[in-house]
Amino acid sequence: MLEAGRNCWRIEPAERLAFLIDGQAYFSAVRSAVAQARRSIFILGWDIDSRMRLVPEGANDGLPEPLGDFLDAVVARGNGIQAHVLSWDFAMLFALEREWLTTYKLDWRTHRHLRFRLDDRHPFGASHHQKVVVVDDRVAFVGGFDLTRCRWDTSEHACGEPLRIDPDGKPYGPFHDVGVIVEGPVAAALGELARERWCRATGQRLKPPQAAPQGPSPWPPRLQADLEDVRVAVARTEPRFDSFDGVDEIRLMHQDAIASARSHIYIENQYFSSAAVGAAIAQRLAEPEGPDVVVVTPQRESGWLEESTMGVLRSRLHRRLAAADVHRRFRAYCPQIPELGKQCLNVHSKVMTVDDELFSVGSANISNRSMGFDTECNLVVEAAGQADAAAAARVRAAVALLRNRLLAEHLDVAPDRVAAALRQFGRLNAAIESLRQEGRRTLAPSRPEVAPELEALLPEQAFIDPEAPLQPDRFVAQFVPKEAKPRVSRRTLAIAAAVFGLGTLAAAWRVTPLQGLLDLDVLMRAAEQVREHRLAPLLTLLAYVLAGLVAMPVTALIAVTGIVFGPTEGLVYAVMGSLLSAAVTYGIGRALGRELVRRFAGRRINRLSRVLAHRGVVAMTVVRLLPVAPFTLVNVVAGASHIGLRDYLLGTFLGMAPGICMTVLFIDRVTEAVRDPGLGSFALLAVVVALVVAGAILIHQQVSAREPAR
Repeated sequence: MLEAGRNCWRIEPAERLAFLIDGQAYFSAVRSAVAQARRSIFILGWDIDSRMRLVPEGANDGLPEPLGDFLDAVVARGNGIQAHVLSWDFAMLFALEREWLTTYKLDWRTHRHLRFRLDDRHPFGASHHQKVVVVDDRVAFVGGFDLTRCRWDTSEHACGEPLRIDPDGKPYGPFHDVGVIVEGPVAAALGELARERWCRATGQRLKPPQAAPQGPSPWPPRLQADLEDVRVAVARTEPRFDSFDGVDEIRLMHQDAIASARSHIYIENQYFSSAAVGAAIAQRLAEPEGPDVVVVTPQRESGWLEESTMGVLRSRLHRRLAAADVHRRFRAYCPQIPELGKQCLNVHSKVMTVDDELFSVGSANISNRSMGFDTECNLVVEAAGQADAAAAARVRAAVALLRNRLLAEHLDVAPDRVAAALRQFGRLNAAIESLRQEGRRTLAPSRPEVAPELEALLPEQAFIDPEAPLQPDRFVAQFVPKEAKPRVSRRTLAIAAAVFGLGTLAAAWRVTPLQGLLDLDVLMRAAEQVREHRLAPLLTLLAYVLAGLVAMPVTALIAVTGIVFGPTEGLVYAVMGSLLSAAVTYGIGRALGRELVRRFAGRRINRLSRVLAHRGVVAMTVVRLLPVAPFTLVNVVAGASHIGLRDYLLGTFLGMAPGICMTVLFIDRVTEAVRDPGLGSFALLAVVVALVVAGAILIHQQVSAREPAR
């Protein structure tokens, strides 16, 4: 099935290959290999955190524990070791979830042979999502893991695991992922891929190695190989960008693999929304003698934004497959751990097995983005593509081993029991059902559903989960007409701002310390104290400026202002405070200059700002309406870019004032309804909610009317 140049990039020999299931196995192997580096280290990732500990229980190898200090110590040993770390130049929407000043921590203050850069060489809206580590071009890692926070866990996924904490010492939930380590020529091919990506991102072309270093391999000494002397395919996704053509090898590989299945397909993935993969599965489900299809995903997406977008798309795809499943062969599960209650294990892996013939492990989600929009890298091994019958038999045993180990982990049984159930029942679905046990760790049926209101709001995949690169001009044109300074309906802007403001408010109360202030009595006592202070207006404005400087969510502060001062004064203070904070942080961006801000914000953001600048006040208004980035970071980037102060402030006012008004009014009505429950207060609250819902429907109609036919 695999064909180099079509559904994979290259097919290369691997001397050894091993599966690394869950973070304890993966990160300890990465640390062991990197510690043995003698010439070069490449790390490509979606995210990286210099504070994370690859081995939280203690590596005891004489090197520092935090990742950044560890890499610095490895290259500082001498012998000319060069380390290159490349991470996605992330969208500002993720800024508060990531480590700050990573460039300083991994580049400016480290050894000159350790270089860290941000990758912004991809289309507007796309991301660098490859997760690759290469050591000396002899050993390489590929999988779903980034070297960042909240990824480490054991395969037991114990709810009270004391080592599962982030760099700030806060615990996080159980986390499941899968990687693979390879040794030999396929690792050298991945080194070539890493150097090419580095060149595209930085413009610096690194020389390929002249010869492999002498001495022992950096393969972790205690790691047992699952396969030896096997041919491994490297499959990629790369979007079309600049002079480079797009690459959709991973999409074609998935479609071909699904078409080749005879008995069963097992998929384990963080997302499940790809139209192309869904269509391929639906076609097989319609066949009278088609394969069983098992999809294991998280119960729900991580966070408010993902639940509101990718969650809706997953629900739609599940409905399509359920309609196509006339022979009852499609099963969707989530791994359930009783101690978590209704919440399931966080599945982050990207794995597919087909019969006992093929496995794929890598970074690609089953989403449209991963099939054609983001950069991705998977390793694929196929029994039929091996050199001889003995090698093919070894691959079949390894495919079965991977699938059975994963199912055994989720079903809390031994892999041998999974194999025995498959032999007994002959079908994957029946085998899983025979091993499921209610009341203990198991695979629970997953029926992803979303509220009808949210379903109606969300358009199809065009901008949320795109299959092809977006053009900034086309993106802005969905909301801003082509005239230089067009007129836009104030009603449309007000409605959009109201819905966005309330949505951001909900997110702020969920992810910020405000969630600990839900006691209404406490809030009202604090409100009385602040409101009665003679310097209350000045202190309030100062609070907005300080909040902007520390990147506190502005919507949360607006909500607090409404609680403290009520709807009238609260509206005035919130608007004045927001504009003052916006002006101060804009000035900081202007003072820092474009080049310094670019080092932290990325050239891609500045390119977009130039596009917006040509469109005047309305363009800035749209930026405020769309959830593209946190308030403070937008301000700093705008100050360092091409947007004039007049257009910036006027657009900020037009974009934020309606939302501030609705937020303050909403908070006031909720507070009144809770403090003085009655027909009148609840009726007014219902009117506010009805206005928001009506606004959401109108926005949906506006966006749908503007979308071009496809």
